Amino acid sequence: MKAIKILLKNETVFCVSLVLAVLSALIVHPDAGYAAYPDYRTIALLFCLMIIVAGAQSLGIFAMLGHFLLKGAGSVKKLSAIMVLLCFFSSMVITNDVALITFVPFTLMIFQMGGRIDMVLKLVVLETIAANLGSMATPIGNPQNLYLYSISGFSVPQFAWAVLPYVGIALVMLMAAVMAGRDEPLMNVEIREKTKRNGKKFWGKAAVFLVLLFLCLLVVFRILPYQPVLICVMVTVLLVDRKLYLSVDYFLLLTFLCFFVFIGNMKRIPEINEWLVTVVNGRELIAGILTSQVISNVPAAILLSGFSSDLSALLTGVNLGGLGTLIASLASLISIKFFARVYPNEKGKFLKVFTVWNVLFLIVLAVAAMLLEAVA
Repeated sequence: MKAIKILLKNETVFCVSLVLAVLSALIVHPDAGYAAYPDYRTIALLFCLMIIVAGAQSLGIFAMLGHFLLKGAGSVKKLSAIMVLLCFFSSMVITNDVALITFVPFTLMIFQMGGRIDMVLKLVVLETIAANLGSMATPIGNPQNLYLYSISGFSVPQFAWAVLPYVGIALVMLMAAVMAGRDEPLMNVEIREKTKRNGKKFWGKAAVFLVLLFLCLLVVFRILPYQPVLICVMVTVLLVDRKLYLSVDYFLLLTFLCFFVFIGNMKRIPEINEWLVTVVNGRELIAGILTSQVISNVPAAILLSGFSSDLSALLTGVNLGGLGTLIASLASLISIKFFARVYPNEKGKFLKVFTVWNVLFLIVLAVAAMLLEAVA
């Protein structure tokens, strides 16, 4: 019973997806058609990217980058800008959740050393927004992008039009938020290089993960098939560092599978399929934003894609939908966990500040999206 409670608490979205899949299976009994439900390419790419990024993270590459960029940061504004930009741009490659896992604890440590604990709350919130919005710029920045890019057949210009205008607006807003208020010197900050570069061994492993990432990108852009790359990644990781298999978020992969089953079954029930198509079609932007507030943007993308005729608008909707509530993007939960660990009595204050900034960004970007959609 205790294990079930822990599972429900830590993997709520997976549990919901599993219940939906099971209930739908009671209506549409399992048969040979189930095998066609999953998008195996997306699942394979997610697995590969998660394990490759975990490998790079285990080498301390991202922490090294942070240490390097922070040397010489002498003021609160400069330090804040560097940390927000790190989350924003790194999330485009290493995903929003990994960016937050890497740089939020780093931020908490740096501000504690600098004696600016009172300013860290706003910065962590802005870092969270930066990671969620920066990650929308590339097909590999977050799971919903990878999935929608995989099933849509988007060209690079089509993908760019759906996301880059909002990435640009978000960057301007983030820098304005960082620069607002007075600046102060950051005293007594000592940046220590914690990661040891172990000569050829370090650079050899780094090169291996870089090559594997390049192969995955070739799959993303439909230059290589996913099957041989999946085998290559699995075998290489087994030889280089088999412990990385424990770093994969298998619950996320299972969540995808469960939603694929649920959607596949719903599409085989004519009345429900027709109703969902009627509700979603032509309203992908607002449907993506609103649905994400309740079930988060990754499952929202999977759910709504099965009944959408405009995946470009849906892509915009679920990415902007990562703003708003705390669960709109599950990556945001990472930030509050780290913050609450250091400041357990400030969790309520974090939620208030988080909600205010997220709603502000969501309103501005949603209005911009509606205007661009009207013009298009």
